[in-house]
Amino acid sequence: MAARESKAARIARTGRIADTLARLYSDARVTLDFKTPWQLLAATILSAQCTDERVNIVTPALFRKYPDAEATAAADVGELERIIATTGFFRQKARSLESAATEIVERHRGEVPTAMEELVKLRGVGRKTANVVLGHAYGMPGIAVDTHVTRVSRRLGLTRETDPDKIEAALCGLLPSERWTAFSMRLILHGRRVCVARKPRCAECALLTDCSRIGVRGPIGQITAN
Repeated sequence: MAARESKAARIARTGRIADTLARLYSDARVTLDFKTPWQLLAATILSAQCTDERVNIVTPALFRKYPDAEATAAADVGELERIIATTGFFRQKARSLESAATEIVERHRGEVPTAMEELVKLRGVGRKTANVVLGHAYGMPGIAVDTHVTRVSRRLGLTRETDPDKIEAALCGLLPSERWTAFSMRLILHGRRVCVARKPRCAECALLTDCSRIGVRGPIGQITAN
């Protein structure tokens, strides 16, 4: 379906998919716990190669001791490592937290910047993390592309790109900007709950009639390699 689909038809199909996802996940929100933009940035850095559930177990202690960029910039890196050890890659993440906090204090007066080009200059921050912060802390629309968004958008036939930046650009071209943040969050939730990596539950998927099932072969629910 997707190979011969016109751009107009794909935009219309994406709109239907977004509407269906909105009905399924009406209360979709980032599942990381935070109170400030800095805390969301820090939690998102910690979420790399780690579940949000695990991050939410670790961050209460982290934010009690280091509640903002100023405190984190002055922190002992070894102590940061100790607190976040169970999130994986903790040495790299501790240095990313300390470095990003220092940059924010020295260059942005302690406030997390609201510009994509400034956010991605921070250590440990790529476009995905920046879009999470912009969308959920500042209400600025963006599509955060993680492994779930990549997998689900490709299976749906919304893009054939594999590079996250190109996937982001492709999806942004299919929906009005005011829908971007919620759409990516809902794709993530759908990827976690239904369109899972190994055995997508196509038979129970509300998107089935609008899905190209790219990479899915044979009977519904079975998948072969792309």
